[in-house]
This record gives sequence, structure tokens and C-alpha cells, in this order.
Amino acid sequence: MGITVLVDGRAVVVEGRDGRWARRADVREALGWERKPHGWCQEEACVPAAAAARVEDGEWVDLVGFAELLGRPVAVADGVVAVGVSAGDRASALAGEAAPDFTLRDVEGEPHSLSDLRGTKVALVFWASWCGCRYDLAVWQAQHAALAPRGFAVLSVALDRRPEDAAPWITEALAEGAPHTALIDADGHVAELYDVLNVPTVVWIDEEGRVARPQDTQFATDLFREMSGIDSSAVLSALSRWVTEGDSGLSREEAARATRHATPARQRARTEAALGLWLHRNGREAEAEEHFAEATELAPEDVTIWRGSMPLRGIDPMGDAYFARRDAMVEAGIPVYRPLADRPKA
Repeated sequence: MGITVLVDGRAVVVEGRDGRWARRADVREALGWERKPHGWCQEEACVPAAAAARVEDGEWVDLVGFAELLGRPVAVADGVVAVGVSAGDRASALAGEAAPDFTLRDVEGEPHSLSDLRGTKVALVFWASWCGCRYDLAVWQAQHAALAPRGFAVLSVALDRRPEDAAPWITEALAEGAPHTALIDADGHVAELYDVLNVPTVVWIDEEGRVARPQDTQFATDLFREMSGIDSSAVLSALSRWVTEGDSGLSREEAARATRHATPARQRARTEAALGLWLHRNGREAEAEEHFAEATELAPEDVTIWRGSMPLRGIDPMGDAYFARRDAMVEAGIPVYRPLADRPKA
């Protein structure tokens, strides 16, 4: 019986036993670790043989136990093992000044990388068709066109699980002027990389690829100001000041201290959500619901998980189910929006 291993954005099928055991020879392909006489190794890192013995049975290796031994979160369904990224590894990606690079595809399927824009100030704008911030996309496009001569670019990333949901909004927004680069994060990998909990979230990145302003709730219109309390004119004025004067409002040290990092619970939730997404895409909707529910329970603050999955599951992301859960967040004291001005800097 085969086992599908979901890891690092890949789905690898290996020979399996009991839904979680794989042959030693397949662990390298699935997880990137190789068995040597003194233990399991990946480049310079090694798990001693004595520690690994408890997840081995002759030529078989318990994939779930092995992932846990590595400190990586795991989610399991019948014949599927999802291996996530540890909170420590995710935090280290944002620990330095450099903004983590990534590559995603646009609506035409063409790949683009953040590093393509090195030498330019970038507003990395996370949005989604299931959020009212979809109406902001045209304004971000206008900002891109207006400030491009000053060495600025917008890079928008839609967090839609189905690219076709985001495509009409992108096409409409990019109709005027030289278009900005608009990408789709259908699997949520980049949102996880930047610890995005809701949209709109914007990250400012300077010409050298450093984070000048970390995850910030920024609306470009006032359509939802009554709910968010955010003044779009202040947002756009601050953006213009950064582009034209180099003033991000934060020193490098303040930007580093204000950066939000992943937690173990959120990484477990994201692993459950990734498994739920794979199951749903492969026609196993009932099982997917269980994992989406578990993900929501683990990280109710991550709106991209529970609201982002609503369109996929046939639930109106702007209907009663959304507002009921939103009200529950407010009652529990969980922020729906997270403007940087409200975040402790130490």
C-alpha cells in the first residue's frame, strides 16, 4: 500500500505499511534524510542512531515518529502523512533583516520571484477574493503606477485556494496602466512563510531586500473602515513618505522587534490545513472537514485558514457563518485585524 507524503510543497508517494511506515530507502526521497551507520543525516545535521531506533523496525521507518523526532508538526489521514515546518524554522526565516524569497505563479501560470524586484522598494500585499480587501486591489495598482518612477513596485499575493476565484479581480485591477506583479498563493506557503493571519496584510521591503515594515493590516480604501478602524489615507500617505523620503516609520531594530513569528500551535494548524486542502482536492471532502476543523481549533486567530477554506467548502465567506465566527473571535479577545501601531515593539 502506498503512502502519500506531503512535505515542503511536494506530494511524494512511497511504498508504505500501516499508513505511516515507509522503507528506509524511501525516507531520503520523502523527507530528505539518509540513514548512515551513526544515524539519520541531512547535510551536517544528524539524528543519532540511538534516538532514531524507536522509530525504526528493521527496514521500515515510522514517518510520523521520525517527523516528530525532527521537531516538525505532523497531520495524518488514511494513507496520507503531512509533514509541516517547525515554528523555530519558520521564525528563523524572519529573524534576520532579509525578507524571505519565494516564487509563485501569476494568472497565466508564469513564475515570478520576490528577488526579481531587488533594487526596488516593494509593498508585498496579501489579499483574497473572499475578503472585502479585494476592492483595494485597484488602488494598490494605482499606487504602483504612480510611484513606479520613484523606484517602487507593488507585489500582490492572493490567498485564494482556487486561482480562478482571484483571477477576475486581478484582471480588472490590472486593466489600467503598467500592471504590477500579481501572484496567487493557492497552497498558502507564502502566507505561512510570512506568518500572515488575515488579509489585508502588507509588508514593506526595501531596495536591498530587507523588511522595512513587517506584517501590517493596511487597507487602501475606507469601504470597511467602520469594522477595521483603519484610515486608508493615513496608510497611503505613509507609503508615499517611505517611497519618496525613505521614512518607514520604524528603525531596523524596531522593525525586527515588531515582526510576528510563527508559534507551534499555528504550525500544527497549518499542517492540518494543508492536509485538509489535499484531501479536498482529491475528492475526500468529509475527511477534509475534520482537518479544517482541527486547524481552526488549534489556531482560531488564523483567519486565512478558516475563512480562506470557506469558498472551497461551499460556505459564503461573507455570510452568517463568517460573522458568527468573527463575533466569537471578538468575544474571546482575539484580534481580527492587526495594525502594526497596535503591536508591542519589545
